[in-house]
Amino acid sequence: MEIKGALLLYALAGLMVTFAGFSALLLGIRQAAGAHLSLLDRFLAKTVLSHLFVLTGGALLPPLLALYEVSQGWVWRTSALLFGLPLLLLLLTYPRRRRRAVGTAPPPAVFAVFVVLGSAVLIAMLAYVCAGLKLSAAAYVSALVVNLFTLAFAFVTALDVIMQQPPE
Repeated sequence: MEIKGALLLYALAGLMVTFAGFSALLLGIRQAAGAHLSLLDRFLAKTVLSHLFVLTGGALLPPLLALYEVSQGWVWRTSALLFGLPLLLLLLTYPRRRRRAVGTAPPPAVFAVFVVLGSAVLIAMLAYVCAGLKLSAAAYVSALVVNLFTLAFAFVTALDVIMQQPPE
């Protein structure tokens, strides 16, 4: 049984894995150029990779559940809960984890886009999908896409800061 939007979900999963490799490669290149990994470098790599693995899991979960012939409505509800709640927890704890790891709060733009927008989209998706409304698949995939791009924004913003740090 093929799930609605499966091709888009597979494409997103591939894009997310590519982004994970690319982000790790950029930090490796920085280190190879003579710079030592800072606390921010390490925190950024860990954050990007953990978020991307949750997003990738979220992209692969609906087709996986469909293989077990779970009804479409329950595929989206179950996927929304199993993907949305862990990612929401990661987003809401991001400022505290960053402050503990790096010693500073995230920049206001990163907080607004990554944490606030990402969390708001997840909460809206969870409410919409769990209510069993008509376009649950679209709401679910939209939440994946928005959170992928909020993560990309946070990564590029942090990368700009990291690349301005002098090599040690």
